[in-house]
Amino acid sequence: MTTRRSAGYAAVLAVPGMRSIFVAHTVSMAGTVAAQVALSILVFERTGSPLLSALVLVCSFLPYALGGVVLSSIADRFPARRVLVVCDLLSAFCIALMLIPGLPVGALLGLLLLTGIIAPIFAGARAASLAHLLPTDLFPVGRSLLRAISQVTVLTGFALGAIAVAAIGPVWLLALDVVTFALSALLIGIGTPYTPPGERQRNTVSDSLTGLRYLFTTRRLRTLILLTWVAPAFSSVPDGLAVAYTAQTGAVAASAGALFTGYAAGTVLGELVVARFTPSVRRRLVVPLLIASQVPAIAFLATPPVAVAAVLLAVSGAGYAFNQAIDPMILAAADPAYRGRLFTVQTSGLMAIQGLSIALAGLIGTFVRPHLTIACSGILGTTIVLLIARQALERTTSGAVTSRPG
Repeated sequence: MTTRRSAGYAAVLAVPGMRSIFVAHTVSMAGTVAAQVALSILVFERTGSPLLSALVLVCSFLPYALGGVVLSSIADRFPARRVLVVCDLLSAFCIALMLIPGLPVGALLGLLLLTGIIAPIFAGARAASLAHLLPTDLFPVGRSLLRAISQVTVLTGFALGAIAVAAIGPVWLLALDVVTFALSALLIGIGTPYTPPGERQRNTVSDSLTGLRYLFTTRRLRTLILLTWVAPAFSSVPDGLAVAYTAQTGAVAASAGALFTGYAAGTVLGELVVARFTPSVRRRLVVPLLIASQVPAIAFLATPPVAVAAVLLAVSGAGYAFNQAIDPMILAAADPAYRGRLFTVQTSGLMAIQGLSIALAGLIGTFVRPHLTIACSGILGTTIVLLIARQALERTTSGAVTSRPG
């Protein structure tokens, strides 16, 4: 049995090629977050429109659905290392085009949409390469490390990005993002082992739709993926209402940052702690962690002060570590030939459902008091997540790898 020490992040980084993958992820993630800040400010400076500036974030996430559904098979049809390098270079090219002086705002947003289409393909190929290169026990720890890096980057990136824009300007920060993508491509290209491609049955779109059909017609796989979508969808509701809730408590608007920070910090802490446990312990913690991800929102019925609310969201964020037990179940339930498509669709669906959840929370919050909206999402989320978890954790023969669809 894997010991706690051998199952930690150090064991993942000791596997050949892993350091390059995670350093590349850190570099490109930092550049991406900084570029979102830079582009938002650049668009606002050119247009003076808060709406167009806000569309930068919308265009960053909206294309995930398109890339995940139509192009997911790219992650399986070609060697993962080649897909990752090409995705990085295409992203660098799109950002570089944004540096053209006088480029219309519509063109800037269009280029951002293209990078959003590329992102889920990159994420799917990277997850598939981790599944190929890491031992089964270390795969969930590897994905946990990716999530932890992402949260730390988001936690610091927006603040540092704003400082960097003030220091060097948005154009130079975009140029820096081009460099980060190029550096990521270099690290992956020279530092990661080769992984073989899967079979090419038809064309890219047909293979993508076949993978989608395989995912949604395999009962156990479908239920597991749904669980990884629904839990964060409900726990993301406070993000959409952070500013409104802060105003409701009478605190200054800047205090809303404590709510975002609390959730992200809790997520990182949860990933770090759970990664130290053995696979059997992680499995036993699935339901407690799922409950932890939802129940704190119910406490918003009491309209806690911002400091207490931030602690509640930190507990909720820590519950997100339930994925460390679900990831190996997904891997065991899936045909290896569909791994790239599976992880691409999982990433795309997660981004899409979180964006929708935050948007709906904002809409409902205009008619219902923010604290009640958050509390109701906690009650509903706890109920639905536990019902799905009951199905997902059943020991049935459907957990075995099924035959491929025609």
